Amino acid sequence: MKAQERILARKNLDKRLNKLRNSDAFIRPPRGWVKAIREALGMTTAQLGQRIGVSQPRALQIESAELRGTLTIESLERAAQALNCRLVYALVPMEPLQTTVEKRADALAAKRLAHTSHTMSLEDQSLHSDDAGQQLHDLAKKLAEKSGSELWEDL
Repeated sequence: MKAQERILARKNLDKRLNKLRNSDAFIRPPRGWVKAIREALGMTTAQLGQRIGVSQPRALQIESAELRGTLTIESLERAAQALNCRLVYALVPMEPLQTTVEKRADALAAKRLAHTSHTMSLEDQSLHSDDAGQQLHDLAKKLAEKSGSELWEDL
């Protein structure tokens, strides 16, 4: 994917995900979605198991596996269908994707310039702090615009 395509993809995803980022609507209930919806519908675990095509003890295992975070997406999808629900699956970034890229670019630029600055100071050629700040800003901007996989190499 080219840099401009990545930038557009980030903007489009951010636009879609911004609505979810600050919403508590998708936070899993304390007892889990499957159990909360099953109980709200007045359905027993035996009835849920029958609708999924599993035994009652397996329906209980599904509810506990959801709470432990060990339930597969496939099993959660089957439980959702049995409860007349649609499974919605999303990774919701803590901040806009562009902000994540910019922060990473800032950190990478700072590391690269620190190495260069150290070498230059050994040669008695250190930069004025205003120049160093501008170079840091320029390099971070360039890295963020380019934002390929090299941005995510270990610092």
